[in-house]
Amino acid sequence: MAQTDQDIGMHNRFRGYLPVVVDVETGGFDARTHALLEVAAVTLRMDSTGMIHPDECLACHLEPFAGAKLDPKALEFNGIDPQHPFRDALPEADGLRQLFAPIRHAVKENGCKRAILVGHNAFFDLGFINAAVERCKIKRNPFHPFSTFDTVSLAGLAYGQTVLAKAALAAGLNWNSKSAHSAIYDAQRTAELFCRIHNQWQEFSPKRPWLGAD
Repeated sequence: MAQTDQDIGMHNRFRGYLPVVVDVETGGFDARTHALLEVAAVTLRMDSTGMIHPDECLACHLEPFAGAKLDPKALEFNGIDPQHPFRDALPEADGLRQLFAPIRHAVKENGCKRAILVGHNAFFDLGFINAAVERCKIKRNPFHPFSTFDTVSLAGLAYGQTVLAKAALAAGLNWNSKSAHSAIYDAQRTAELFCRIHNQWQEFSPKRPWLGAD
């Protein structure tokens, strides 16, 4: 079956899901007890040849929820001062709603049914997102509740590297260790890595098997 322009799009590529790359920075490792402090999300777009690219970058700083734990070692690692006056942090519920609105718009604009989270160790990011959604009683979470695309596995397969910095370099991407461990920087590099892996696969799969035989 011949491929048409209508066949080329996110709505056909990932079973109707829109990949959205997410990175979180937190006050520890337990999604239910440690604070969610930063969230960044990068939406993706597909060009007329079926290649995907980073599109819009969304981000917010969040106030620790009432009773949240803050592990000093985690804060030392990510360099976040939750009490810094210039963080412009939002209450958790407000920040998530502000972040989710443009993601839902991107899902609709791409003709998709839902977003699917892409992350480096994606279970960690999705766990914190889901815990915050539950705490805030947000009903319109755009993300699939448990399915993800994990660039740890994809980069391990494609480049033999599982650490984000090493995987990015193996993929031919730039990496600035001084900027790492901010949600925006890590989300942007993860988005570039995911797109690079997808697009290389696209070059080796000209028949696009997810659309049926040409």
